[in-house]
Amino acid sequence: MQVAIAEAEAAASVGEVPVGAAVVRGGVVVARAHNRTVERRDPTAHAELLAIQQALQHVGTGRLNDCTLYVTLEPCAQCAGAIVLTKVGRLVYAAPDPKAGMCGSLGDLVRHGRLNHQVEVVAGVAEEASSRLLKAFFETKR
Repeated sequence: MQVAIAEAEAAASVGEVPVGAAVVRGGVVVARAHNRTVERRDPTAHAELLAIQQALQHVGTGRLNDCTLYVTLEPCAQCAGAIVLTKVGRLVYAAPDPKAGMCGSLGDLVRHGRLNHQVEVVAGVAEEASSRLLKAFFETKR
């Protein structure tokens, strides 16, 4: 999670919403990313999607079932869908997102029983550090 938090800090330093992600496979970080929606002028350039894309290139397959995705904010519907489609084995996230979180807060796409893949989810890891980054960022915007 520390790698994901470092990515979130990097995002904040360039004016992006401070969300960071890291993909770990066999104890090794194989991908890391932060939000780039402003830089790319692309609302889909979320940290999770960018990290997943990097990880897929690294592993050379379309599945991440032996990987853990660490992210500083509960994934939205778009990212939850990518997590299910790439069959991420485990998701660990820091702060819940009661407005858009689809991994337990607003909905639970990653563990939906009718889908062909359900993800193991661990929530609240380093929640305080992530929440502090998000609050500080949005206070400067108000």
